[in-house]
Amino acid sequence: MDKVDYDKALYYTHRSEWDNLLILMVRTKDDLLSKRIEHFLHAYHFSHDYTVVERSLYTLLRYIEHANITYSEEQPLEVDVVKM
Repeated sequence: MDKVDYDKALYYTHRSEWDNLLILMVRTKDDLLSKRIEHFLHAYHFSHDYTVVERSLYTLLRYIEHANITYSEEQPLEVDVVKM
């Protein structure tokens, strides 16, 4: 998966850019991210109960955090060591 998708999802959610979040939902290769975005956008637009919207938002944010941590552990930093 591409770490940029998670960063974009976080950015679009923070900025309330729902159109861009919808586009990301369709284009991402991460099925779980796509499903979490779908659930959140559906709750945001159609639910009258704020707790449902809040729960789906927190679920999306927790998944983004988990994916970023997992991606960071799988992709160690490449450090150039200069030998003298």
